[in-house]
Amino acid sequence: MSFKVTVIGAGSVGFTKTLISDLLKVPEFVDCEFALTDINPHNLDMVRQIIETIVSVNKLPAKVTATTDRRAAITGARYIMSCVRVGGLEAFATDISIPLKYGVDQCVGDTICAGGILYGQRNIPVILDFCKDIREVAEPGALFLNYANPMAMNTWAAEMYGGVNVVGLCHGVQHGAHQIAQVLGVDDSELDYVCSGINHQTWYIDIRAKGRKIEKDELIAAFERHPVYSRQEKVRIDVLKRFGVYSTESNGHLSEYLPWYRKRPEEIGRWIDMSDWIHGETGGYLRYSTERRNWFETDFPMFKEQANKPLSEYKRTSEHASYIIEAMETGRPYRGHFNRRNNGIITNLPDDAIIESPGYVDRFGINMIEGITLPTACAATCSVSVSVQRLSVEAAMTGDIDTLKLAVLHDPLVGAICTPDEVWAMVDEMVVAQAQWLPQYAEAVPAAKERMASSTVKTRDWEGAARKRVRSVEELREMSGAHH
Repeated sequence: MSFKVTVIGAGSVGFTKTLISDLLKVPEFVDCEFALTDINPHNLDMVRQIIETIVSVNKLPAKVTATTDRRAAITGARYIMSCVRVGGLEAFATDISIPLKYGVDQCVGDTICAGGILYGQRNIPVILDFCKDIREVAEPGALFLNYANPMAMNTWAAEMYGGVNVVGLCHGVQHGAHQIAQVLGVDDSELDYVCSGINHQTWYIDIRAKGRKIEKDELIAAFERHPVYSRQEKVRIDVLKRFGVYSTESNGHLSEYLPWYRKRPEEIGRWIDMSDWIHGETGGYLRYSTERRNWFETDFPMFKEQANKPLSEYKRTSEHASYIIEAMETGRPYRGHFNRRNNGIITNLPDDAIIESPGYVDRFGINMIEGITLPTACAATCSVSVSVQRLSVEAAMTGDIDTLKLAVLHDPLVGAICTPDEVWAMVDEMVVAQAQWLPQYAEAVPAAKERMASSTVKTRDWEGAARKRVRSVEELREMSGAHH
């Protein structure tokens, strides 16, 4: 069989290589067309060389195209994947640095919290441009597979306003399940689970190891005796003790989605681990990304060398995309965890929410398992985030800066730290700093600048409570430069 798969943001070289390699492991897909598109022609050319090498070495009939013309790449596509970051590292630096001035200490800042909300404002207009192209020039009924964060907001906008068939995909569930298997001393294949909630706040509500149900106390004991995770996952273990269920997300991610662990600078060190950024370092993902901003240049020879190896030596990853497409095209069923509109799938979350929950895929498409009820504490914390996401999407669609300020005000961590006046001032400053990526707020920017000039809200020069390597805001901006 032959059909067209488009990757938007294909200049994310390593991830694009993974997604397409996974697809080429499906025997029926070796003669498909893979259309790569990105706004960065240099990165696009690198990934084109890698994919063409894989196809050539393995003597496959697959066709590879690369173009900066997104609409041309989408034309005739049956499946469209997005892995874009609008604003690149330059905008990301302000997602972290400006909230720090107001006391908001984020580790990642790409899902909710002040940074994630502004990230959504930048991404949603672009996501809707993708949807317009998909409606107009892709195959009728094409599936849009969104890998970009903030996952729930992007998928919400595409589903509600984009007019396309969309699914949001993340690998957090698989990674957390691997941890659970490790602490229980079983192989991944011996672990069964139901994981449900919203993206990055998903909960393992039923766990079976070799068919035996694992209860809360056994799981707590297993994590606490693990020599590594007992140090690195303090927030997740504490939440497990209090909520009774384990969360999918890393220590650093989870700590910024909740109002309790990062609100007092003197307390943050108690909950994070500095062995790696993902365990809670202040601005950890920004530092990691900035210092590795040219990793694709240095690793390009390695990727080319790997591409020269036969696909028989490549192990297909656990990323959902290739399995979804395989199930829809061949009828071989696949069970995974997908981001879709709720509509009663989770009984105690709002119907309009984008939830992440189990589903099955076959020729009939993606079919979610309905009637799941989350533990009350999990539903409570997810519901707060859903309200923030709903306000954020509304703000992105209308360009109403007051709605945006309400979204940030209701964020759990921001609300635990900032007064309303501080939130209003912080959002003004972020919108002004990111104006070039926020076309919907163009009319609001002049007034925001005037308010900034007369603001009496006090800020501070603060690098955060958990810095592995201290860098000034100016240095971060200089390092990120024009890498959009």
